[in-house]
Amino acid sequence: MSELTSALRIRTAGPDDLDAVLAFWKTSAEGTSISDDRDGVARLVARDPGALILAGRDGELVGTVIAGFDGWRCHLYRLAVHPDHRRQGVATALLAAAEARFAALGGRRADAMVLQRNETAHHAWGAAGYAPEERWRRWVKPLPLTG
Repeated sequence: MSELTSALRIRTAGPDDLDAVLAFWKTSAEGTSISDDRDGVARLVARDPGALILAGRDGELVGTVIAGFDGWRCHLYRLAVHPDHRRQGVATALLAAAEARFAALGGRRADAMVLQRNETAHHAWGAAGYAPEERWRRWVKPLPLTG
């Protein structure tokens, strides 16, 4: 294990991390999501405290992944690594933590949401052993917010 990888601290996010995560995604994630707001991330952390996994180095947030398990399927979202920390094992460590979480919960297969236009991510996901599933297409419908 390289010194850079061993210096990583992998942990789950808590309520005090929400603002830092949202700011991090603005600089490190590809695109934005309808759920990229404080309320959305707070709901995630409250409902499934182990789902949002963070990588830190020297007190700085350098990577995230959401490892959601609904009891049926394992879903990966928001794998993001700060541009200055890419190709240093951050994504590998985050995915290992996510996959360990899934295995402990009884998950059998993980899938990842990856933008079609994000070629850099395609290479990273492929290197981690993931492959596109061409038989499926994601269908979405934004839901109205209720008070």
